[in-house]
Amino acid sequence: MQKVKLREVRKRKGYTQQQIADIIPTDVSNYSRKESGDVRIIHEEWSKIASFLDVPVEEIYEDDETKVVIENSVINDSPGASVGNAGNNVNNFTNDMSMSLLKHLQDYIDLLKIENERLKSENESAK
Repeated sequence: MQKVKLREVRKRKGYTQQQIADIIPTDVSNYSRKESGDVRIIHEEWSKIASFLDVPVEEIYEDDETKVVIENSVINDSPGASVGNAGNNVNNFTNDMSMSLLKHLQDYIDLLKIENERLKSENESAK
């Protein structure tokens, strides 16, 4: 999923992909893939980019879409169905999906923590 908000803010502020790549740090071709959604932007990178652009993370952050496609698969939960390779493939798929989901949820929790701290700070300044 393309990072439209990030791209728009970067361009509006007059920065190049190379300048953003330098602060992550990565090469410009890898950053380009991140901005186009081909490569995931990790939490620490979102924070560095937001700080560099002088905007809150929420202004540029866009979640990665999770797509799961199972073609021609039959999952049989009857006794003995997990015997052999088919059972191992289903178990591996389930474990991979569980880890992916946990990582996604942890990233979301980290984002909420940042937002919570920002709101606390904003609340303190308003007092």
